[in-house]
Amino acid sequence: MLAIILSTSALAQQADSVKHKFLPTGLRIGTDLISIIQSNLGEKFNGWEVNTDVDIYRYYITFDYGSWSRHTTIPTGNYENSGNYFRVGTDINFLLKDPDRNMFFLGFRYAQNNFSEQLNYESTDVYNGTVQHELQNNNMTGRWGELTAGLRVKIWKGFWMGYTARLKTAPATKGEDGFEPYEIPGYGLAAKKTSWGFNYQIFWRIPLRKI
Repeated sequence: MLAIILSTSALAQQADSVKHKFLPTGLRIGTDLISIIQSNLGEKFNGWEVNTDVDIYRYYITFDYGSWSRHTTIPTGNYENSGNYFRVGTDINFLLKDPDRNMFFLGFRYAQNNFSEQLNYESTDVYNGTVQHELQNNNMTGRWGELTAGLRVKIWKGFWMGYTARLKTAPATKGEDGFEPYEIPGYGLAAKKTSWGFNYQIFWRIPLRKI
């Protein structure tokens, strides 16, 4: 009888230990420095991004939200777009025994956006002379997938820095009615079936419980 009680107690302790291991210990909130720098270098691009993750043992549930707009001059006119996007996914940490919980990770994302774009240009012929054209795609949606890899390093107390490299793939858009989409905010050129992205990020970690 005593053996049964001790065995049951040991199993209960193991179950509590496993349950405790998979409870989140912290929430990180950060932003991408590259987007901020690009937005302040000129008038062609303007954007920002907020990044969050929460740990569940070696897995990190991630959510990103960003804004993207671009103005590009072409030989006979200009192109511009604007939109917002989000990503949701998970990262797997391969540095489990690091006491500071630094990360080298691989992961994936599902991304989606809403955006509009406009193309203005002029054409010339012998019958009509110079003609101004304005084409628009309004209230479009786009989606794509991402494979990610990167690093997160604790710098001081709750302050973290790191980078994320992204292989973006399988873009799709819906809602175009004026012309073939040129650029998908958050993704890149619509004609490319794969696209690379890179973020250099800073975070502040909010502890949720003691490790």
